Amino acid sequence: MSTQQLPITALQKVRQFIRSGLTVPASENNPPQLSFEDDLPEPESLDALSDLFKFAGVSATTNSRSGATGRWLVSVVNPGAILAKLPGLELKPGWRLVSYLYREADHGLGVCWAVAETHSSTANLEAALVGCKTQDQLPIPEGALGNFMDAITGDRSVRSFAIASMFYREIKEFGALGNLQDWTHHHLIATVPGKVNWQWQGDIPKNLAPKVRTFPDGRAALEFFTCRVVAPIAIYRHIDLYLPDSYRANGMSQAIATV
Repeated sequence: MSTQQLPITALQKVRQFIRSGLTVPASENNPPQLSFEDDLPEPESLDALSDLFKFAGVSATTNSRSGATGRWLVSVVNPGAILAKLPGLELKPGWRLVSYLYREADHGLGVCWAVAETHSSTANLEAALVGCKTQDQLPIPEGALGNFMDAITGDRSVRSFAIASMFYREIKEFGALGNLQDWTHHHLIATVPGKVNWQWQGDIPKNLAPKVRTFPDGRAALEFFTCRVVAPIAIYRHIDLYLPDSYRANGMSQAIATV
């Protein structure tokens, strides 16, 4: 069993890179494009990352298609293209990640699925839209996995678990607007934010830096902390547990301090 601490700046940049790849194009976004706020500017390249996370730069391109309000549509956003630029993780052969968007006035959300390549035709993806008239009626394409992380594999490195946790959370928040946003309001932290009279729910953690503990049997556990900066403001502790040969985490998030 060993524990390795991760640089918070690298994890922040990984998260920002994933966010930038999930930006909804204007042609699909009515109302205006999503706005994500973060302590870090959107990176133009990933060359400045630490040795723990090394990527090649990526330029995003999108195809134009008409947007819509008050209904679901197949999105051109391809989460698999983002994954291809992240070290330590990859899609299993024969699988694709696909995304859908729901837009209605200033309200919206998205959903992503892993589907077999044999079921990833445009006709099959659009067939899932039939009967989906409200945000609660999610389009589920034929052949989709219940959890898209089941279509992801990797090298089981420490960095792969940290990246998998960021990737999962950003994908789950894809396309969300307004009060449907949650993870968007969480900032990754390695120290307790000052100038706040925090009310702690138990002992104050001595070390808030993200860290991964690996076990001889292939299990791994990632611990990291965030500060939710929109009410209810709080410091959260997150723990993701990974079983051997799987990147689908059993996650736990708990507020450990409030204002």
